[in-house]
Order: sequence, then C-alpha cells, then structure tokens
Amino acid sequence: MSTVDLLSLDFVRNALIAGVVLAVLSGLLGPVVVGRGMAFSVHGTAELAFAGGAGALLVFGTDAVGWGALVGAVLVALLFGALGRAQRERDSVIGVLLSFGLGLGVLFQSLYTGRSANKFGLLVGQIVGVDVGDVLTLAIVGVVVLGVFAVVRRPLLFASLDPEVAAARGVPVRALSIVFAVLLGVTVALGVQIVGALLVLCLLITPAAAAAQVTASPTLASVLAVVFAEVAVIGGIVASLDAGLPISPFVASIAFAIYVGCRALGALRTRRRATRATIMAG
Repeated sequence: MSTVDLLSLDFVRNALIAGVVLAVLSGLLGPVVVGRGMAFSVHGTAELAFAGGAGALLVFGTDAVGWGALVGAVLVALLFGALGRAQRERDSVIGVLLSFGLGLGVLFQSLYTGRSANKFGLLVGQIVGVDVGDVLTLAIVGVVVLGVFAVVRRPLLFASLDPEVAAARGVPVRALSIVFAVLLGVTVALGVQIVGALLVLCLLITPAAAAAQVTASPTLASVLAVVFAEVAVIGGIVASLDAGLPISPFVASIAFAIYVGCRALGALRTRRRATRATIMAG
C-alpha cells in the first residue's frame, strides 16, 4: 500500500490530527521551557509519565494508559513547580525522581504479560493506535491548556526573565511556576502517548531551541517553534508510514535537522553583524 493510500485511512488521519495538536502545544510551551532552563524537568516529567502509564497498563489495561501517564506527569510537575527556580535543588530532585520513575516503569513493564507492542509504545509512541475518542480528548485538553497559557503567558514571561523584579511588582512568581509546571506535565503526558517517553524532549525542546537561534522575540519564537514542531511531527508520521517504523526516530531526525539549520543561520547572522560593526567602527 502506498503512502497516499495510507493517508486515506482513518487511523492515519487521527494520528495526523493528534500530532498537529501536540505540536501546537509543544511549540507554544517550548520557548518558555527553554527560557526558564527547564529542559531537564521535561525529561524527568516524561519518565514519571512513563511510570504512571506503565502502572496503569499493568493494573487497568490499555484504556487507562493515558490517564496513568497524565497522573504521573502532573504529580511530579506540581513538585517541580513548587521548587521554583532554585536550580541546584531542582536539578537534584529531578535526578532522583527521574531514576526512580524509570526504574518503576521498567518494573511495571516487566510484570505486564500482555502484548509487547503496548509496552514498547510507551517508550517510542503509539500514534497509529490513536482513535477518535483519543483525538477528542486530546483536542479538549489542548484547548484547556492553551486557554490557561494565554491567560498566564505575559506575567509568566516577566517572571521568567526577571523573577526578583516580578515578585517585587506583585507578580505571583511561585504560583505561576506551579501553573506552568502543570501545563507542561499535561503536554508531556500527551507527548508520551504519541512520540514516547524517550523522545518527548524532541518536540518540547528542539523546535524552541531552534527558534531561539534565529530570533530574540518571544512572540516570533513561539510562532517558529510551532511551525518547526508541526513540520517534525507531520513529516515524521508520513515518513514512518512509508518505512513501516515507529515515528520517534523520524520526528527526532527532522527536528534535529531544523535545529542544525537554524543554528547555522544564527551563526551566519552573528558573523555578518560583527563584520558590519567592524566596518562601521573603521
């Protein structure tokens, strides 16, 4: 069956819709994650989402995997958010919980005696298993996340750039950290189901990091991050259909190629500015 024929199938359309929604969420939240230095937090949250999903798979079956991942991700995100911007303490706690979550998830998977594809999907994603109900749930959750993020975005950016001044002006810095951590946890939990726990970073971090190489504008960075994430997800799905392989390596490769290109463009622009400045000074 050709790629064009596969794209006409219901489960492929569901996968594309799910990927589009996840890419929007990841692209909008990613620049804030990068700006706040929370990449390691995303990794830790993904491992706890993996543990929650594996536990739900073991106890309740495949229908509960998404909710298990959501519970695990949100609980650990609340803890990370409560730690605020205390980088040393936060990194230590994340490292402890990350290893614990990974070990717990592996244990749950070892005890599960069902289909191996269900276990494998938690690590590399199960986007071809997304049905209409999953798409509807994803869309509803996505709208809620985007609505809350739209409300807190401006004070959150202020608190991210200069938390001391923001706190002095009455901005609830700690509360905003917790709210954003929960939004991040929800997005990570959704990402674990689609691209898997191992590569959820490639959607939440790489597009945003690529956008940061070519612009300093928060708004433009968000727009570019969404575009980059969409290209990576949709391109990864289409490429995986043709190859008959999981989407994760394709999504990661496309996102990495975008990052390398943006980094090269950013370096070129910096070199040109330096040359122009030298000429003007001369």
